[in-house]
Amino acid sequence: MADEPIERQHQREREQERQRLREQEEKDLKVEAHRGSRPLEGFAGGHTTWTGAQDDQAAARVHAGDAEESWRASERQARLEPEPERRDEDDDA
Repeated sequence: MADEPIERQHQREREQERQRLREQEEKDLKVEAHRGSRPLEGFAGGHTTWTGAQDDQAAARVHAGDAEESWRASERQARLEPEPERRDEDDDA
């Protein structure tokens, strides 16, 4: 019996979610029924003069020293000695 209120709450939440999804689907169908330009249509599939080579050139400049820096950081970490063990002052008392 204690589960009934919880189950009713879950059922109510599921029904609200189904209603929300139905409303969204309805909006989508209205938008799809209307022929015309979409707000971001020009941005999504538009032609550009940007080339992949430009990306490669920028990446080469920005990340030129990454491998060496990573290697140096790894070397520094490998040489670190373990931290000395802490002695609690309570043990001395």
